[in-house]
Amino acid sequence: MPELPEVEVVRRGLQHSVQGRRIDAAQVREPRLRWPIAADLGSRLAGRTVRAVDRRGKYLLMDVGEGTLIVHLGMSGSFCFLSQPRPPTRHDHVDLVFAHGTLRYHDPRRFGAMLWHDPAHGPALAHPLLAGLGVEPLSGAFDGATLYRATRGRRAPIKQVLLAGDVVVGVGNIYASESLFRAGIRPTTPAWRVGRERCERLAAAIRATLSDAIARGGSSLRDFVASDGASGCFQLDCFVYGRAGEPCRVCGEPVRVLRQGQRSTFHCVRCQR
Repeated sequence: MPELPEVEVVRRGLQHSVQGRRIDAAQVREPRLRWPIAADLGSRLAGRTVRAVDRRGKYLLMDVGEGTLIVHLGMSGSFCFLSQPRPPTRHDHVDLVFAHGTLRYHDPRRFGAMLWHDPAHGPALAHPLLAGLGVEPLSGAFDGATLYRATRGRRAPIKQVLLAGDVVVGVGNIYASESLFRAGIRPTTPAWRVGRERCERLAAAIRATLSDAIARGGSSLRDFVASDGASGCFQLDCFVYGRAGEPCRVCGEPVRVLRQGQRSTFHCVRCQR
């Protein structure tokens, strides 16, 4: 599943290719995504100008003035901007047509989402899918003190708290494992036992890990590509993620893997105490 860095890479690509441009037409070939695409989405988008392409957690928000298109890439969703016409393939479900090209949504597993938010229902950030999300990790509102306050009384393992999304948003499985390694914190540690100093280290590690991943174009493990078709390469430099049995890049101890909440957690028992 694309995580925050991958979604941010896509957002920047869309900002470059479609922001400020007028949507001439919208064609929905397959409306059955995670939730059905509104039958009148095409008429709502046609003739509208994309004023901004924003992100909240792993959601993309395409503001077209009289409403917002809220998009989640799900497990396998991706956008591709085509400057030249190309016949759609089986899993090309939605086209947004502009004068200078076509923005195509591709999703083999159809677990993504493309929802219309009417401003009559309030600001887009008040949408039920967005309203309960935690603080943005790359914003000025996120720091060690924020993380410390939010984890008091939380008995779940610190990695599970990071993944939950109600404390800090968008830190998925890859980047939680990597951030905990950088901070020297064992992923099974109960969140309430992570003290102020370690919360400061962890918050800094989260910000640094996500920033590094964005700079590397995200991580392409399965389906993810940016809107220009480029693959991310952050996974090539991971300290622990996906490296079970291989030597730790810091101490040489074999990287270990355990299961937490049906997800694989990679860690080093020597570096993360």
